[in-house]
Amino acid sequence: MRQSLPFAFLMLACATAQASTVQLVQNGGFESDQILWWATSNLQIVIDRGKLCAAVPAGTANPWDAMIGINDLPLLKDQSYTFGFGYQGDPEGPVRALVQKQSAPFSLYVETKHIAGKGQKIVATTFVADVDQPNAQIAFQLGGSSTPWRVCFDNVSLRGPGTQSASLERQETSPRIRVNQLGYLPDGPKRSTLVTSAKAPLEFTVLDSLGTPVHSGKSEPRGVDPSAGTAVHVIDFSAFEGSGDGFTVKVDGETSWPFAIDSRLYAPLRGDALSFFYPMRSGIAIDESVAGQGYGRLAGHISRPGGGDTNQGDLDVPCQPAVVSTAIYGVPWTCSYTLDVTGGWYDAGDHGKYVVNGGIAVAQIMAAFERQVKLKRDGLGDGSLSIPESGNNVPDVLDEARWELEWMLKMIVPAGDPYAGMVHHKVHDNKWTGIPLLPHDDGMIRELHRPSTAATLNLAAASAQGARLFRPYDRDFADQLLSSAKSAYQAAKANPALYSPASDGNSGGGAYDDIDVSDEFFWAAAELFITTQEPLYLEDLKASHHWSAAAIGRGGFGWRDVGGFAWLELAVNSDKLSTQYAQKIVGTVLAGADMLLALQAAEPFGHSYSPLNGKYEWGSNSSVLNNAIVLATAFDLSGDLKYRSGALEAMDYILGRNALNLSYITGYGTRFSHRQHSRWFAKAADPDFPEPPKGALAGGANSSIQDPVAQGLFGAAGCAAQLCYVDDIGAWSLNEIAINWNAALGQMSSWLADQ
Repeated sequence: MRQSLPFAFLMLACATAQASTVQLVQNGGFESDQILWWATSNLQIVIDRGKLCAAVPAGTANPWDAMIGINDLPLLKDQSYTFGFGYQGDPEGPVRALVQKQSAPFSLYVETKHIAGKGQKIVATTFVADVDQPNAQIAFQLGGSSTPWRVCFDNVSLRGPGTQSASLERQETSPRIRVNQLGYLPDGPKRSTLVTSAKAPLEFTVLDSLGTPVHSGKSEPRGVDPSAGTAVHVIDFSAFEGSGDGFTVKVDGETSWPFAIDSRLYAPLRGDALSFFYPMRSGIAIDESVAGQGYGRLAGHISRPGGGDTNQGDLDVPCQPAVVSTAIYGVPWTCSYTLDVTGGWYDAGDHGKYVVNGGIAVAQIMAAFERQVKLKRDGLGDGSLSIPESGNNVPDVLDEARWELEWMLKMIVPAGDPYAGMVHHKVHDNKWTGIPLLPHDDGMIRELHRPSTAATLNLAAASAQGARLFRPYDRDFADQLLSSAKSAYQAAKANPALYSPASDGNSGGGAYDDIDVSDEFFWAAAELFITTQEPLYLEDLKASHHWSAAAIGRGGFGWRDVGGFAWLELAVNSDKLSTQYAQKIVGTVLAGADMLLALQAAEPFGHSYSPLNGKYEWGSNSSVLNNAIVLATAFDLSGDLKYRSGALEAMDYILGRNALNLSYITGYGTRFSHRQHSRWFAKAADPDFPEPPKGALAGGANSSIQDPVAQGLFGAAGCAAQLCYVDDIGAWSLNEIAINWNAALGQMSSWLADQ
């Protein structure tokens, strides 16, 4: 039964609701400029003086011909929700307000109809959800007017209980002993963390699989760890020299999850982490016999618009319309051409493809391969991954990297057009899609977004790196990569400040905004110099302020901050430099690694990620891994065992030695993430879909709690940094998958497998 309530009652209810009642709409009062709403391509949405407004064109025939909405709102069966909003129009126009499932069959929970005119009106309605629905949406249908008009909304609210799955998973953290649930290397550090308020050391025992004590000692009290919000002890059993499966630690009446001690622990993870990219491919059918049972699917985004297929393919993709891009860039940018941008990897849990994230991702998996070549290892050769190209006499990692590199080359602006030689920042749908949705079922319009300096430099860097690695296997492709890298570098120099703004992340895809590309210039020059030895690139390196800055930051390198990765590439290829410069570069990287070791010594959970403000960033697990890669590289460069120990121990956090007692890698450990945010690895939303594949990394704790699930769970009080996570498919700011995160896992696990 639905009942309309006065808005004053709605506000009172919000103010006096129980703790379990939460606001599911982020920024519904539009106090900040962040727009999380999608819109049909004929609308421009803006936040104007605390209201969400849109100019609605004339001549729309149906209500759904002009729409704005917000997705991924989780509802629970048999629970009551209150939906409310304020609205006004100028001159006036129709508003059809819906709460519904965001994908077919669009099951309806609420429908109200209004005429928006001058002077704000307010409405509120209650309803009871009849099924669990992790991906409901609010949609305002605005079509049907014969004249143009403007509509504004305010105080959009959907209030009810948080998701049950999130609440239950968030609370389950026992036992209080946190171990690496996969295990430890026999000759590496073996530490765990105990949650306890005990002031004095406690006796602990290591038990074998039969429950027989094999080692004992005393814990070390470490006080309250602010990142975990609790007092802890550290348990060190590194002196134990046994090996096998099924070990546990017992202390303070608790027994840990089991773990192994084995020198071969990480070889399977290397294969799974790097095989992750195959089912992320766009433009190719995924073979179930290769990817694994349940992971086969039709090729996504290969149909031509107007070809009778609902899937809007990537064969002839146009640029954003000028009417849309004006609101984003401040000028009416578009283009007169279309591009075939089939292929590449889907970036994360949606169907977008982004050059800047693809660049660092493909570079890191190629870096893992280059290390193998330099150290004469064979762990990433032909046949090492689950991909269809295995057996073609080309190392599998290069086969996988080629799938992304070839797509990046397709994103180049054609000769003769404005910004020729630059690279389009991204391609994705013109509005957000729902969960679950297979790529070949995506019916949204695909659009190329404006070229950017950052994307152009990503192509230059990754292509230059690929050119030297592909040369022994395909000289023609290597030549193509190097030529494209040089051209892109020059195009970026000619357009050094063409940025992708934050405003280009409001509909259909993330912004990946970056207004400091000095690090991208540094990285591109580094890769071009390593590959070509041409002096002009070395001169550009030396002229950059990054040349005299600290190589490594405490927050970890990533897609926006690639300078740290550039330093690692220079260091591992220091044989290409003079002795003077080689010593400088290696010394700078080792100094950064020493800084990370000092941070790690203060972290009772063993990781070297310690942001200065104490807040964990979106994708924090990749930052943990990238800092571990710095330590691993420092060991390769120096042979000093302190760096090896630091890198090994940093991995413990990812595999369960954390405040949540959770392995963040699907299929690894006793209790692991398996409900990551994804439109096709979506078993948590629909049992007919698979869960994320084995070896998929969850994004991890995010202090900003930017999605409705997280906000409903943690509320205004926030959370200790490590606790800002939940394994819920709706928690897109905490629990998404992404190619750059798995690339970090692949690079790190490859190093681990060689230890």
